[in-house]
Amino acid sequence: MTDTEIIRVLEAALLCADQPLSVAELRKLFATEDFSSDDLRRHLAVLQLDWNERGLELVNLASGWRFQSRPEMQRFLARLNPEKPPRYSRAVLETLAIIAWRQPVTRGDIEDIRGVTVSTQIVRTLEDRGWIEVLGYRDAPGRPALLGTTRQFLDDLGLRALDELPELDSQDAVASLAGLELELVPAAQVESVPTSEPEAGAEHTEQHIIDTTNSPGEGVALPDEQIHMEYQKEND
Repeated sequence: MTDTEIIRVLEAALLCADQPLSVAELRKLFATEDFSSDDLRRHLAVLQLDWNERGLELVNLASGWRFQSRPEMQRFLARLNPEKPPRYSRAVLETLAIIAWRQPVTRGDIEDIRGVTVSTQIVRTLEDRGWIEVLGYRDAPGRPALLGTTRQFLDDLGLRALDELPELDSQDAVASLAGLELELVPAAQVESVPTSEPEAGAEHTEQHIIDTTNSPGEGVALPDEQIHMEYQKEND
């Protein structure tokens, strides 16, 4: 096959796919051809350039390659589908932000930061949306589950790996979550059950996750760093 033919096949497969395709999956298109994954990535790079001036762009995400509309097209496309995005409470957004930037964390860790209990419904909502999952279990009484984000979460944010998340003390931190098109439910509609007094600095951390108007200072590193490192490697 010529380079042009290979690129046409890649283009057709990616445009017809309903989810990102990994390099391994794309190589199946050329089972009889003798070229490496690096060769395939080179062709994908050429295809990216071919679409530079169009309304769609080819992007490389955590779970693979896909075509998606460019950000500047969203205001026009929204007119075709005027439905509002799913409504999530402030508690859900805060919990997601804590998991994203502090993972792996347990429900107890989240409660220490927020100062209120984390309901099972909040965790289930994020799991059903495909944004969080159980990464392991902490070696502690009760073996609480360690929560972390998923490849789907990264895909929905347009990221390839966790290290592409902005620093928590930057103005881009919460802006990145805006890419999930969350619509906050007024706090008055959310019932929270207070736990014991939150740990020092917890109230500040919670507020910072929402509006990033203050610098959080030095945070205390959570345990389970090994699980976090292994999770990052899986997403590379």
